[in-house]
Amino acid sequence: MGFFDELAEYGDVVHCEFPRIDAVAVFHPEYIGDVLLGQGTYERWNFDELKELLDYEIAPRGLTFTRGEEWKQQRHFLQPMFGLDRLEGFSSAMVAATERLVDQWDDGEEIVLNEEFSRLTLSILTNSLFDFDLGENRQVITDAADELQTMADMSGFGAVEMLLPSWVPTHRNRRYTQAMDAFDATVETLIEQRRANPDEYEDLLTMMLEKEDDHEYSMSDEEIHDHLITFLIAGHETTAMALTFTWLLLGSNPEDYDRLETEVTTVLDGPPTADDLSDLPVTEHVAKEAMRMYPPAGMLFREATEETELGGYRIPEGTKVLLPQFTVHADDRWFDAPEEFRPERFSEDRSDQRPDFAYFPFGGGPHQCIGMHFAMMELKHIIPILARRVDFELLSSPEPEVNMELTLQPSEDVRMRVHKR
Repeated sequence: MGFFDELAEYGDVVHCEFPRIDAVAVFHPEYIGDVLLGQGTYERWNFDELKELLDYEIAPRGLTFTRGEEWKQQRHFLQPMFGLDRLEGFSSAMVAATERLVDQWDDGEEIVLNEEFSRLTLSILTNSLFDFDLGENRQVITDAADELQTMADMSGFGAVEMLLPSWVPTHRNRRYTQAMDAFDATVETLIEQRRANPDEYEDLLTMMLEKEDDHEYSMSDEEIHDHLITFLIAGHETTAMALTFTWLLLGSNPEDYDRLETEVTTVLDGPPTADDLSDLPVTEHVAKEAMRMYPPAGMLFREATEETELGGYRIPEGTKVLLPQFTVHADDRWFDAPEEFRPERFSEDRSDQRPDFAYFPFGGGPHQCIGMHFAMMELKHIIPILARRVDFELLSSPEPEVNMELTLQPSEDVRMRVHKR
């Protein structure tokens, strides 16, 4: 992350080279918009060069890494599951899972917040999108998520290990293989259960197993497997990290916490419903500001599919384009005192004064995160429930070191003491 802060001193479109990779880092919202909206000129980089070097892939047929016509078919097929009308039906599952978690905490108990929120968001995801109770599958999915995070860790010795092929028997490679083998077996079991009982479920997995009559399109088992990795692992971890950093920041900014608590107790008589969410602007601003300071994805990656121009510079075909959210979100050209937690900067008036793509935690353009509305809905359900029922006493550093992994992660666990109301 420090490397990109230094790159930004050279301008808004900066050339940089890595082994086998020619890249530019982009720091201006106008040019970021050109990249994210430039369908046909820029595609998502699917890390082909690294795959050849390292001899392993992570969900290559999933929505994150497919391109062109295959991606369009997948996106069109999956999008209805994430429509706003469908999402409203998940409200009760989000409330129930959050209240169940709070009920499990003892007054005065010390908890590891990032682990608790990971459990919570995984539970919500499996109940909402996949209609199955985690049970014994929880540990399998959690282990796979942990190992995927570790494989993508670019800090310290992790960056060295990351450059070793998958067949090298390092401790990390062995753990990764074991975890993903167990995950694959779980996915196969879930697919078999759905195929054996096709009329019992109306969830995302069942929909992926069905044929789309309009376009004669059906998903292969490989695609379904890779989508499950994308949604079950990346989907729950990004929201868990957003929640972790939200409460970490609230723990060291009591005035903002008081404003949140006032809104929640004034607007809500009980747990929020889908109809309440538009009446919770402070809650939304708090969540957005946390994702500004600690964007869950950290950085987006694109590739120029033809020679083009960006910010007055020639971009050759094949150039990798790096969009570091954590640097752009901290640029004082777009955010006053960017190192300070100021949720009010996301009021409608102040947001309108900023250029598009000065803030892009969910990306943008045709590849904007398909789960964006689901994630925001989760945050706007969970945050008010916790604000009503729990006071968190921060036991960790209010300014943790962070690691760039599959998602942006605190380098050490975030510890809190629970004081129940």
